[in-house]
Amino acid sequence: MSNPDSFIDEVNEELKRDRLFAAIRKYGWIAILAVLVAVGATSWNEWRKARDEAAAQAFGDSVIAALDQQDVAQRLGSLQAIDAQGDRQGILNLLIAATDLAAQDRPAALAALAAVENDAALPMSYRQIAALKRVTVGGADIPVDARRATLQGLAAPGQAFRPLALEQLALLAMETGDHDGALQQAQALLQEPDLTDGLRRRVAQLIVVLGGVPGDLG
Repeated sequence: MSNPDSFIDEVNEELKRDRLFAAIRKYGWIAILAVLVAVGATSWNEWRKARDEAAAQAFGDSVIAALDQQDVAQRLGSLQAIDAQGDRQGILNLLIAATDLAAQDRPAALAALAAVENDAALPMSYRQIAALKRVTVGGADIPVDARRATLQGLAAPGQAFRPLALEQLALLAMETGDHDGALQQAQALLQEPDLTDGLRRRVAQLIVVLGGVPGDLG
């Protein structure tokens, strides 16, 4: 006769297998579904990457092809025909504004720049570039107080375009007849860190025009 303990162990093992198979039949679809989801997610990510890369490549090719056109009107038409959204639309509007300026169409350029400046969905750097360019292009067509407010915001400490905005504030003071204020701002601007050589030369020339001496803070 067989060992009763061995017989009991065999029965227990058989019961465990039955329970395991029952669990697989009942819940196995979850594991299969998990595998399918994982595979699907990986495939989706790869497809999305490929799609985004293809879209970026197509956008870049379209922009380059448009900018290669020598005729300004054709260049502008090609840029305006490009389909873009989000950040790419911001870049496109900046290029359209530059082309409008080349075509001597300042109102259209200002409108394109304002579209970028006022689009809260765009990166701040894009919006600040557009704001600075709009103020410099608009000139007297934009009220002095509005220009000053925009430039003061751009000239706040830590802002990327602070030196250029400070230069424009000095020029604005000069434009409004405040030569002493313009001179002080220009002299202070020379003390700003990380000035480009071109900007430093322009500010030094402005100081001389205003009757000062570059580097003299007195």
